[in-house]
Amino acid sequence: MFDVIRKHLGEVFQDLARQKGVVVEGWHLMSGHVRVCLSFPPKLAVSNVVGFIKGKSAISIARKFKGRKRSFNGEAFWRKGYYVSTYWFR
Repeated sequence: MFDVIRKHLGEVFQDLARQKGVVVEGWHLMSGHVRVCLSFPPKLAVSNVVGFIKGKSAISIARKFKGRKRSFNGEAFWRKGYYVSTYWFR
């Protein structure tokens, strides 16, 4: 099941990022958390990008693996918060 979720999540991350003009440079799913490296212009707010990806991916996971009617409304799929760091990529 872990591999199925990982594959689905990878596709969802790529699709959602593309919608916002963001590039997924890399990501890694572990049992307790996900590490994602994103690249996007400074005109986009980190909180908006992360909030969009977390929210929409939770809905997608719920619909795919918990049934069509389930979308985690009022519940939490991801933990609150996130860690952000910057890097220089040439």
